[in-house]
Parts: sequence; structure tokens; C-alpha cells
Amino acid sequence: MTREEIISLRNEAENHLVNELLPFWTTRMVDEKNGGFITHFDREGKDTGDDEKSLIAQARCLYTVASAHRAGYGEGKYIALAKHGADFLIDKMWDREHGGFYWMMDRKGNVKIDRKIIYGQSFAVYSLSEYTLSTGDPRGIEYAGKVFDLIQKYCADTMYGGYLEMFHRDWTLCGPGCQGGDRKTLDVHMHLIEAFTALYECTGKDVHRRKLMEVIDILLYRIIHPQYKTGIPQFYKDWTIAPQIKFDIIWGWDRFTDEGQKSNVTDNTNYGHNAEFAWLLIHALEILKIDKGIYSDVFRTIFDHTIHNGIDYEFGGVYVEGPHAGGVSDREKEFWQQAEVLTGLLDAYLMFKDPEYWRAYQNVHRFVFDKMINKGVGEWYPLLTREGEPIWTHMGHSWKINYHTVRSMIQSIRRMDKILTL
Repeated sequence: MTREEIISLRNEAENHLVNELLPFWTTRMVDEKNGGFITHFDREGKDTGDDEKSLIAQARCLYTVASAHRAGYGEGKYIALAKHGADFLIDKMWDREHGGFYWMMDRKGNVKIDRKIIYGQSFAVYSLSEYTLSTGDPRGIEYAGKVFDLIQKYCADTMYGGYLEMFHRDWTLCGPGCQGGDRKTLDVHMHLIEAFTALYECTGKDVHRRKLMEVIDILLYRIIHPQYKTGIPQFYKDWTIAPQIKFDIIWGWDRFTDEGQKSNVTDNTNYGHNAEFAWLLIHALEILKIDKGIYSDVFRTIFDHTIHNGIDYEFGGVYVEGPHAGGVSDREKEFWQQAEVLTGLLDAYLMFKDPEYWRAYQNVHRFVFDKMINKGVGEWYPLLTREGEPIWTHMGHSWKINYHTVRSMIQSIRRMDKILTL
């Protein structure tokens, strides 16, 4: 590990961010006619014409431009893009009768799916808090606060702790099974960490601090494996581990069987989620001004499990998932997992100064820049084979958007700058 190596990888990341990744989105995603963002692009970066605007994609695009501006990119140009996105969220996607944001609109802003899915609401809190932190526009924190209050009113499980996740438009709980009303997930509770962290950073309110610390405890003592500190995907209301099933309204293209259930339904952990949880927790503790060394054993266990089981040292990159005790059950390579592991491994190095983490970072970085990026287009392929051949080729979709890729570059550059000061 030399200073020259660090500078080289840092500059490669910044060049990609400034000259490829951000321009891919900022030059094509603004919907001048209908408001909000166009989010569906094919392999060449051309608009596919899909007639939908999901809450996830709109909120994530807002987060992307707001966070990029706050990080010092765009020379002020991203403020107008962020306002454009916030306007659509607030003016078109907000339910003025029951509160909260609709799950899915068409391009013109008409409601297609009116359910209230806490996964989407969490990204509204995250992006709107970031929007106010970035631009000072008070509307962001006003609506982020409204969603937070609705989540506490309707979604908080006061019997078993944590949050229920799938609701009808009027916030009545959906049914069991594939409707998701009887499930709690790692995914949602992990994203509530980032949402509540940004909210607390913006407001400094004690209630936001307490609820952030509460969801951290839920993750540490209910959701991650007690021995391996790996994430367990799904639970029933009482925190009994549940078979991992696909819901009828999903937020990703996870590869389930035709029956909608994975073969290893109760013994699988996702390497991207584990690293993402670790670095999101580190960031939350920094905002809370809590010594992260208190949890050093947890972090060490997560990061070691990731590099010893999740990294492909033959072909490069991060595997999808495997059993909690170790090993690999899905050897394909998803874009977002590479992105989150990049950030997590740099945090691991900063915390422990172990060169093994840096070597693992180099591995994933090289795989991303050699295989994952669609050269000449600028965004990342969503899914590759183990060897790095594209399986899915769309550049944008309701679930595959800019939030993971742009955020990982911004966060990686920031961390490499810190390493260079050591």
C-alpha cells in the first residue's frame, strides 16, 4: 500500500464521478414537461419510455443531486435540479388526504399504486432531509418531519419493537404473506438508520435522536446474527426468523424461484447489506457523537466475514450472498453491493488500519472499473456473471438508479482523502 496507489485510485474514482457518472444523469433525467425525473434508460442510456415514476427512484435522484451539491460538486448547478425533484415529490406524490407519499405514479404524476410502503417513505425522509441540509430549503425538513411522524403513528410496533412495513393508502396494515403485513425486514430497518441519521443531523431534535438510537438497537440485537453479525433478511412481527419470500409489491429484482421463495430461505445473508449496515452505523454514531469504538468487535466481525466470504479473489468483486456461517450460494455480481462494499472497506481500513481491508478494497475497485462500468455510457451494469459478463443491461429503472453508484464514489473519495492524511 503506497501513497501513489491511493492517489491513483482516488483520482480514478473522481474522474468517473465528475466526467461520467454525474453527467450521465444530469444530462438526461430531468423531465421538463411533467416534472420530476425520468429514470428508465437502456444499455445505451436512451429513454425506454416506461410510464412510471416510483417513489424510490424520485427520492433517490433527489438525494443524489442534493448530496453531490453538499459534497462540493456541480458548481452550484445541482441546486436547481434538487428543487425540481423536491417540487415533484411534494406537489405530485404527497397524499393530501392521508399523508405520506404514494408508491408509484405515471410520468404525468397520476397515481398508479397508492400504497404506503415504509421502504419508500424512508427514502423520502432521507432525501428531503439531505435536500434541506444541502440547499437550506425548509420544505424538505417540513415534509421529512411529517413522514417521520406518520411512521411513528402508524408503523411503529409498540408490542415487539421495530416497524411494520406494508400499508394501504389510509395506513391500514396490509395482509400477511406476499402482501407483507406480517413481516419485518433487515432492508427497511437498515434504511431507517440512514433516514433518521440525516433527519437528526438536520433538526437536532431529541425525538429524532432517540428513534435513531432505537432502530440501531433493533438492528444490533434483533436483526443481525448473534454470532456472525450478519444480516438476517426477514422476520415475523415477534422477531421469529421468517422464510424469505418475495412480496407482491417489491423494490428490487431479486432472483427468487418461480414459487417466490428462495431455496435457502432461512440461512442466507447478503454481503452488500452487511457492509452497508456497518458503514451506515459508523456514520450514524459520528452524527450522534457516540464513540464507535464501543462497537469495534461488531465492526471487526462484519468486515472480516465480508472479506473472507464475500470477496471473489479469483475474478474480483463481491458475491451476492451465502450462509451465515460462511461460504457462497450466489456468485453473481450486483452493482449496488459493489458500491456499498467499497465504502464499507474504506471505513474498515480507517478504523483498524489492517492492510487486508485495503487489499480487498483494491479488488472490488478494480472489478468495478474494469467490468461493472458501461464504458462510453457512464453508469454501471445492474448485474454481471461471476466472471464479469453483463446479465442485465438497463442503466436505469424504478429500482436501479444513481443513489448507490454516485454515493459510493463521493464517500470513497472522502475516505481516501482521510487515508492520505494518516
